[in-house]
Amino acid sequence: MDQTGTTESAGIAAAVDSWLAANHDRVIGWRRHLHAHPELSNEETATTDFIAATLEEHGLAPVRFPGTGLYVDLGPEGGKRLAFRADIDALRVPELTGLSFASTNPGVSHSCGHDVHATVALALACALSTVELEHGVRVIFQPAEEVMGGGALDVVKWGALEDVSAIYAVHAEPHVKVGEIGVRAGAITSASDVIRIEVQGPGGHTSRPQLTADVVYAMGALITQLPALLSRRVDPRTGTVLVFGHAESGDAANAIPKRGVLEGTLRTADIATWRSNEDLFTDLIDLVVAPTGCTYHLDYIRGVPPVLNDDAATALAVQAARAVDPHCVVAAPQSSGGEDFSWYLEHVPGAMMRLGAWNGEGEPQDLHQGNLNVDERAIGVGVRLFASIVEQYFRPDLAAGFRPDGE
Repeated sequence: MDQTGTTESAGIAAAVDSWLAANHDRVIGWRRHLHAHPELSNEETATTDFIAATLEEHGLAPVRFPGTGLYVDLGPEGGKRLAFRADIDALRVPELTGLSFASTNPGVSHSCGHDVHATVALALACALSTVELEHGVRVIFQPAEEVMGGGALDVVKWGALEDVSAIYAVHAEPHVKVGEIGVRAGAITSASDVIRIEVQGPGGHTSRPQLTADVVYAMGALITQLPALLSRRVDPRTGTVLVFGHAESGDAANAIPKRGVLEGTLRTADIATWRSNEDLFTDLIDLVVAPTGCTYHLDYIRGVPPVLNDDAATALAVQAARAVDPHCVVAAPQSSGGEDFSWYLEHVPGAMMRLGAWNGEGEPQDLHQGNLNVDERAIGVGVRLFASIVEQYFRPDLAAGFRPDGE
């Protein structure tokens, strides 16, 4: 263990950079251990144990959540804290990389880069343990980001945002070159809700559709008309998109079935639209189904709001990134994917950045795919970015109102 005993006055970013240079192989080993032992949402027991043990080896006192996951505080007790969040769960996706440290858990893999996020946060905490911090920092290791609604809701309920004035996170991005940091003020992700519509009718013979209610016809009308109606009832600038991914009904070509099921996602980049979508969506289904004579039941499963990066927090992140590398900042497009980091931003200001993870060779891969192979150089970039954010956030000469907490 490297304990250099550096002080905050010597420069947090420089101290962390020095620690990284001395502990590079160890940090990469942490990532490979986490990658080889992925665990599904709310089952991250061994992952939590590994992170806790590593933090304790560095003289820190992690606080475990009631389920899985934990947080650790650094610096003085009391007062406001700057927080960083990493998610730690994996996906039910078989790994196809062929890496020597590939998943040992059949059918489960870190195909969303959460092993990288966790390693970045873990290295940050361990590096900061060597610095005599004058201000408080909290590092959160969150479970269950990949489930509907997200584990962030539990983390907030468990009090992890108490005394937090701002929060930051990164997400590995295989479409951005390693060394680059993607930033965007405002919505960087979308809200993502799941909809399930069960259409019902009395059933009948296809030779006499006039004597029954045609469930399949009603389903076809919903599939084709609902997206079109939404485009006329919702501002197109909100990026609101309905896509059906599952349609199922009937068993025979000459029989009109009694029921059918449609499932899909409804996404939007606008939080006001997200909050009103369910009522509008129900009204539109009524309009489409009524002429067919069928009935329906709607399950509208709320997901997460869009991640709305705070303007001041984003500006600080840009400044911090450029302090590490003047040329590393790139514009991040707004994604239609969902991310439960948004729940934290309902309570405190903050920002999520895209952490470049593509090595620049061949076609970029994609998240949630079994062949995702993150360039491990991204870990050092993420740690240095976070350390620079700490340094910039607590600068005594920072103009009033620029720091997200307004202090």
